[in-house]
Amino acid sequence: MHSPGAPGWRGVGQVEQRPCVLVAHPSPDLYGSDRQLLASLAALPAATWRVLVVLPADGPLAAEVRALGHEVRVLPFPVLRKAFATPAGLLRLAGQLAVALPRLVRLLRRERVAALYVNTITLPVWLLAGRLARVRALCHVHEAEVGVGRAVGLALYGPLVLAGRLVANSAETARVVAGVVPRLAARTVVVHNGVDRPVPVRPRAPHAGPSRLVVVGRLSQRKGTDVAVEVARLLLARGRDVHLTLVGDVFPGYEPFADGLRATVAREGLGDRVALTGFADDVWPAYDAADVVLVPSLGESFGNVAVEAVLSERPVVASGVQGLAEVLDDGRTALLVPPGDAAAAAAAVEELLDDPARADALGRAARADALARFGGAAYRAAVLREVSRLAGRGAA
Repeated sequence: MHSPGAPGWRGVGQVEQRPCVLVAHPSPDLYGSDRQLLASLAALPAATWRVLVVLPADGPLAAEVRALGHEVRVLPFPVLRKAFATPAGLLRLAGQLAVALPRLVRLLRRERVAALYVNTITLPVWLLAGRLARVRALCHVHEAEVGVGRAVGLALYGPLVLAGRLVANSAETARVVAGVVPRLAARTVVVHNGVDRPVPVRPRAPHAGPSRLVVVGRLSQRKGTDVAVEVARLLLARGRDVHLTLVGDVFPGYEPFADGLRATVAREGLGDRVALTGFADDVWPAYDAADVVLVPSLGESFGNVAVEAVLSERPVVASGVQGLAEVLDDGRTALLVPPGDAAAAAAAVEELLDDPARADALGRAARADALARFGGAAYRAAVLREVSRLAGRGAA
């Protein structure tokens, strides 16, 4: 209920007039898809929509959502993770789904939800709940999983048939979805992520000390964090004076990967050359401190980090894979290398360090391209259009 004077209050005996959009999101953190969710929520003005964001746990994202004028509710629900990819894990997942589903259906009905916005494919229970509660659902797809096999692909993308509309964050994501479930192509629209840099650009400047390499994002094998460490080792072995900063942390339950990174750093004698700084709420200072930003992901449906880096006018060395190859133009806005190829990435970094003028030109061209293609205003307009279209159709 709203207190008197709150947006949407209509007095005694009257009900909330704003349409309710319930947004289900799998993480309380502030990484790429979490920050993109904030951009989506900014498209839904609190004066027009009652937006209820449901998270499985409390965390830094909640405060950012409330700052936009939206409601937050913490309600545990199952999120698909690799930890479930075992017989015991599947049994655990089935039990969690059975417990959560009735609770989510009741919530959707009680809040008289006009539209359900499911962020990422990791929340199939919400799509099922929407169908049972007769609420039209939109799923914002941020994942382009390839090479996982037909059965796994169907398990990941099959539940999307329960959504009335799909928003794909890249043409690559849309292609992967349609490749698994062809009939979903007709209900999919591509909306590239919109990213705004909220602070002025700080031009690169000569400085004393080592050349600074930066990686921003989750610590994971998929993000190529271990590849970045190997890039630093190779460059140091060639006599290059470099320092690598890894900004980010692991998903809960994946701590052994971070432990393995630290063990590699110690074993290779890189303790004073590789820093694992953990999660950072404000990532822009990390980009500003960089001479070169590495985006060594083995798979990426879009690549928010790459866009953030080029908006900061920093030269980027990235994997030429999936969405990164859609976001970046090799030789014009970044240098792209084969995924997992630390030697090629190290050579590309050397190329940029040896030619500062080219590195700066690359950064300028990349920023101009990103401003034209991935602006926040166009993104917010597209999200508002899709949610309005969904809510305007009424019950399923």
